[in-house]
Amino acid sequence: MNDNTIDGLKEALKQSPDNSPLRLLLADTLFAMNRFDEAEMEYATLLQLSDNKRASIGLAKVFYNKGNYSACNVILEELIETGMQDLNVFVLHAKALLKENAFSKAIEAYKQALLINPDYFDDELDQQLRIRGVEQTFDEEEEVDNRFLQKPSINFSDVGGMESVKKEIDLKIIKPLLHPDLYKAYGKKIGGGILLYGPPGCGKTFIAKATAGQVNAKFISVGLNDILDMWIGNSEKNLHEIFELARQHTPCVLFIDEIDALGASRSDMKQSGGRHLINQFLQELDGISDTNEGVLIIGATNTPWNLDPAFRRPGRFDRIVFVPPPDAATRASILNLKLKNKPAVAIDVDSISKKTEHYSGADIDAIIDIAIEQKLESSFEDGIPKPLETKDLLNAVKKHKASTQEWFATAKNFALFANDAGLYDDILAYLKIKK
Repeated sequence: MNDNTIDGLKEALKQSPDNSPLRLLLADTLFAMNRFDEAEMEYATLLQLSDNKRASIGLAKVFYNKGNYSACNVILEELIETGMQDLNVFVLHAKALLKENAFSKAIEAYKQALLINPDYFDDELDQQLRIRGVEQTFDEEEEVDNRFLQKPSINFSDVGGMESVKKEIDLKIIKPLLHPDLYKAYGKKIGGGILLYGPPGCGKTFIAKATAGQVNAKFISVGLNDILDMWIGNSEKNLHEIFELARQHTPCVLFIDEIDALGASRSDMKQSGGRHLINQFLQELDGISDTNEGVLIIGATNTPWNLDPAFRRPGRFDRIVFVPPPDAATRASILNLKLKNKPAVAIDVDSISKKTEHYSGADIDAIIDIAIEQKLESSFEDGIPKPLETKDLLNAVKKHKASTQEWFATAKNFALFANDAGLYDDILAYLKIKK
């Protein structure tokens, strides 16, 4: 295209000034040649002649390219209000909103574009609005609601062993609720946080739920997927709404699993989105804008050494409690519980318990499953269910080693060489290692 093309179109319009398709072609041609002022005039003239949506889109594009983002958004919002479902309209709207720093509105516009074409990709919008590495479907956004609230039917009497853990929780959480006036007399708040750490599958979630039952409190359990959102700013919003839900239903135990993934060290983070989420988390713990009185926060992690040190300051997770694999008596209790209502005869749970040192509750589940699978194979021959015997479970123990061993191999290094404050002394005590 060149000036001769423009001149030819203008000459044709002199002969037919009300020819809308011809004027639209002239405006689009001027726009393609970056002659924005002239294109604006032609689009505006066309809109005076008729309500032409293509001319409206063209005028919005002109305003965007000239840096008049407010005017661009006004036009696009009017088009969207008419019910227009055009991918390019929503993409341009998202970009123009982003230029005005209206991030939440830009996210909504981009979401609408992706609903029209889920395979669409725009590098600029993705860089600005999405958090890398977080996947999420584009279903209608779910609000944080009472689906998280539970009323546990278990308490500490249902927790076998874990005496030191229960004692720490009793001092930090239960006693303040039972004796609020005494704590207030000393200026102590009722609430706060405890961080439970240890190998996977050892009952951190169960003890948290039992804590809520012990004090007749509501229980909210959330994990990584309940909080993380692929859109910038939405993760912080989700976290705030979960804390708000807990504040509205005190006394309430708020249990946050995989807390190391949410509160990883800021110094290790390359993305600003992750740092913003940690800062939001710290603000919620501090109750800067809202009091956390009566909110009892329990965090669980398998890797406490990855947690930002700011989380362990007074008033946050200032108690860090080791949750070890179940002891022999607890393993026996777990075996009895898991074998209940299963075909079994005279199981010697004590002998199995002695053979399963360092096994987690999840490991005990695994050996029972292995034993059942072996019994099923032999039952296929005659179709008669054969009861589990002690030897079946002992054979299963030989096939499934304690999954906690790998965790302890890593934890031991931190306890020996990165333990100046004595945070991990309980690991050394469990492993019977002297400093």
